[in-house]
Amino acid sequence: MAQQEKDPAKERQTDRSLTMSRAMVEAIAHEMRADDDVFYMGEDVADYGGIFDSTEGLLEEFGHDRIMDVPISETAYIGAAVGAAQAGMRPIAELMFVDFFGVGMDQIYNQMAKNTYMSGGSVSVPMVLTAAVGGTYNDAAQHSQTLYGTFAHLPGMKVVVPSTAYDAKGLMHNAIRDDDPVVYMFHKRLMGIGWLPAPDGPKTPVPEDEYTIPFGSADVKREGSDVTVVTLGLHVHRALEAADELADDGIDVEVVDLRTLVPLDTDTVRDSVAKTGRLVVVDEDYRSFGVTGEIVAQVAEAEDGLADLEAVERVAVPDVPLPYARPMENEVVPDAEDITDAVRAARGDE
Repeated sequence: MAQQEKDPAKERQTDRSLTMSRAMVEAIAHEMRADDDVFYMGEDVADYGGIFDSTEGLLEEFGHDRIMDVPISETAYIGAAVGAAQAGMRPIAELMFVDFFGVGMDQIYNQMAKNTYMSGGSVSVPMVLTAAVGGTYNDAAQHSQTLYGTFAHLPGMKVVVPSTAYDAKGLMHNAIRDDDPVVYMFHKRLMGIGWLPAPDGPKTPVPEDEYTIPFGSADVKREGSDVTVVTLGLHVHRALEAADELADDGIDVEVVDLRTLVPLDTDTVRDSVAKTGRLVVVDEDYRSFGVTGEIVAQVAEAEDGLADLEAVERVAVPDVPLPYARPMENEVVPDAEDITDAVRAARGDE
């Protein structure tokens, strides 16, 4: 199982804890020092440092030639990043909000994701597309989506979703070094910025040394024997909160953090379900045609998968635009109580 493999970096003792944003920036800075072909471009990423602190401090070290503010034209600068990658550079292009993918989708899916295939392998596109995702802070329907499933559905891109500072750094190192396009989706609520408080959990010990986390390696954030909860991003922490509450009632929940959707570590998920016999999938994306359904299908399609599976519950955003009003947004975005209810339902407790 992937989560049982020893991680040398994680085993190193460190008293230094970082927020997720600082861990990401540390990895980017290391890669920029090591390779002059790495550069970062996006809206408000230079002088402002990224509205979610995704580039805070990089301008001072690397200057405007490598930390570039761009016009508000996602089509233009993502297209420029694709061209730079094909010419041998390693650009990182940031979508300020993943919701803005629509205006640059031709460059993302018809160019970035397909050009290696369309060229018969004669060009590679070693670039990272970072994107801020998620709601929970009343930014309405055009600034609050996650859209994990949209990108994972389209072949040609690797899709990364960190939930902790430790994972964010290791996954970012791996993303920048990868010779294929990587979509790196960071949840705003996890970044550790002052005006958007993070839950307990994403700020973790982070080694100063460089390290990578292989794509396609899920992590069991909490071991348990009664029910498997599979999730990613912010909802790893909401699942852990629910698991702690359920433990008071003697219910032992295993929490699997996918960490990447493409490639997907199905072995870890299936092994966990084989142990518990009950599966709850939690996602901040829309319920229909998304991650929750895919995970259930992957388990069901495994050899003897249905024999292991006693119960399935899906927890996701209903198929509605994300509301602006706080009570309405809180109603549609799953919280720890929703996960608790789903676990109890999977056990037949209610």
